[in-house]
Amino acid sequence: MNGKTAPAPTPSARERILQTAHDLFYLEGVRATGIDRVIAESGVTKVTLYRHYPSKNDLILAFLDYRHERWMAWFDAALRRHGDGADALAPALAEWFAHPQFRGCAFINTVAELGPTLPEAVERSRAHKRAMQARIAESLPAGPTREARARTLAVAVDGAIVRAVCDGSPDDALAALRAIVDSPASKKAR
Repeated sequence: MNGKTAPAPTPSARERILQTAHDLFYLEGVRATGIDRVIAESGVTKVTLYRHYPSKNDLILAFLDYRHERWMAWFDAALRRHGDGADALAPALAEWFAHPQFRGCAFINTVAELGPTLPEAVERSRAHKRAMQARIAESLPAGPTREARARTLAVAVDGAIVRAVCDGSPDDALAALRAIVDSPASKKAR
């Protein structure tokens, strides 16, 4: 070894397109981001973009798949960092809400923007929410109320995400989520 680190591999055109679309779609919105902007910022030609993603809808669906993988990996790790139970939800979300580029849930945002015009996006968003709820359920003690509690907490998480964006501060959203986690009904379900 010569002590030098190898340069990071240059991302492929497909990876550059997807990463650029991810950042723009998440930060600025799916509708507000045109294909020409993705092309310009990813440094590819129009032909290259359309070779990898034949339509903007294909790129939107790839964005949602990519976002799902990244977010779920982060969510799993964040829950583990904070104790991997219902009590871990608020501190995990607090990490995300504190990120300077936090703009809410990409799936909620995409469904709100596109509605039924892209049913595949709606289905991917539903699948993401089911996976999030399943991960929450994994962190709860086994028992007859586990799935119902996971559903309640998943809705509370989504509500906290929306409120954190709308309020401009996550404080009230996180306090409400903690109250739901600590409520007597929730404690009974443990």
